[in-house]
This record gives sequence, structure tokens and C-alpha cells, in this order.
Amino acid sequence: MNSHPHAPAHEDAHNAHHGHSNGHEAGHGTLRSYLIGFSLSVILTAIPFWLVMGGVFDSKLFTAFLVMGFGVIQIVVHMIYFLHMNPRSEGGWTMMALIFTLVLVGITLAGSLWVMHHLNVNMMPMSPEMMKNMP
Repeated sequence: MNSHPHAPAHEDAHNAHHGHSNGHEAGHGTLRSYLIGFSLSVILTAIPFWLVMGGVFDSKLFTAFLVMGFGVIQIVVHMIYFLHMNPRSEGGWTMMALIFTLVLVGITLAGSLWVMHHLNVNMMPMSPEMMKNMP
């Protein structure tokens, strides 16, 4: 038994200060990993910017899909290099939370697109003259 009444609190503060976390947290990145993540982020931002501003492809739909693809890749880069997410961190709970979030975002986006599509299809067409007379 410890004779010092504040020993457990002091030990927790010592472990938090010196990074001893008993394996419950993801490791912090190194300067090298942050620079790799930053470089990839800059490249993954510059390429879509160039694709759009340079008019590289004639199809706007194809360009839009490429930009979205680069966006997805950039999300993964941020999660790995800046949020330090991997299947081993926090006993897998971080990855489970990510999967749950992605499912909810997917349901929300699909539902929103579905509602907007049906509103667009079922909306009464209006001529420019009718739009001028609206309050």
C-alpha cells in the first residue's frame, strides 16, 4: 500500500506527461510522417485544381468524378497521417466509429440526392416570364 495519498494522481499525470498510455491511444506522428502527409495533401489538392482550371478533359462529368476521387484519397491521407487512424488504435474502436460515420454520411447523401432528384422531376416547369411575376 502506498503511503503517499496523492501517488495515483501523480502517477497518472506523470504517465500523461511522458506519453505512457498503456496502449490505449494511437501513436503520435513523427515530423517525417507529417511532412509526407502535408506533401500528399498539397499534391492531391493541386492536381484537381489543375484538372478543372486547365480544362484537361472535355467531359465535365468525368472531371467531376476525378475530383471526387482525389477528394476521397485525400480524406484517407488525412485520416492516416494526421488523425493517426488505423485498425490497431484504441482496440479497433476508432475504425468502428469511422465506419459508422461513413455509413451515416452515405445514407444522408443518398437520401438528400434522392429527395432533390424527385423534387426536380415533380416540380412544375416555369418560364422566365412566370419567374418575373413571382413575389
